[in-house]
Amino acid sequence: MSKKINAILIDDEKNALESLALKVKKYFPNIQITHTFQNPQEALIQINANHPDILFTDIEMPVLSGFDVLSKIKNPNFEIVFVTAYNQYAIEAIKHCAIGYIVKPIDNNELINAVNNALKNIEKKNALEKNEQLLNNLVSSSKSTISIPTQKGLSFIKIEDIIRFEGIDGYTKIILQNSTILSSYSIGKFSKLNKLSSFMSVHKSHFINLNYIANFLNEGYIVMANNDSIPIARSRRKEFLEKIKNI
Repeated sequence: MSKKINAILIDDEKNALESLALKVKKYFPNIQITHTFQNPQEALIQINANHPDILFTDIEMPVLSGFDVLSKIKNPNFEIVFVTAYNQYAIEAIKHCAIGYIVKPIDNNELINAVNNALKNIEKKNALEKNEQLLNNLVSSSKSTISIPTQKGLSFIKIEDIIRFEGIDGYTKIILQNSTILSSYSIGKFSKLNKLSSFMSVHKSHFINLNYIANFLNEGYIVMANNDSIPIARSRRKEFLEKIKNI
């Protein structure tokens, strides 16, 4: 992997933060530590402005825990390594798709294994993006099909078969008429595709096909044709109601 990998480190304890930074620099000179934070609130602002490739974070911190930080990040699409003094959060870490869970004091081998796994995932994502770009060039003339990167490769799906996209911890679940696909892309990338003009982002985690709407409930939910109930953000209701008038 030739390109620089960007990393952000968060730990409210200065000594622990400096120790982790030294170890990362020692064992992985190709990783560029762009920022270190003792204040998780400041870290959150930076991460939302510019996602790193890898985030190393403590869990128990004042004001915001490591889990709180992740829950407030828009469309996370990076590798997560938890570095903590406690071992009871491992299951919760898995739910956040963490690639590593290291208990302090840091064991060098555990750190090396976790980071190597993160680098492998990053390399796979980069390869998928390159493949998708090449294949998109080949099928760009087709406005009715979209290529979706998955763990196995690429799936070519008819846009008319897609009911909705749902963002889940940096990945995207694509719900079709007869099946479901999990993509390695964040939901933000799909919502920017011009060919999906019949879709709308009704919530930060939901990008829906307006042609599959069955009902709109006053409580603030949209019921899709497959009976899925989707929340709609209050700030997007007016735009949504305007759009469905033209369906």
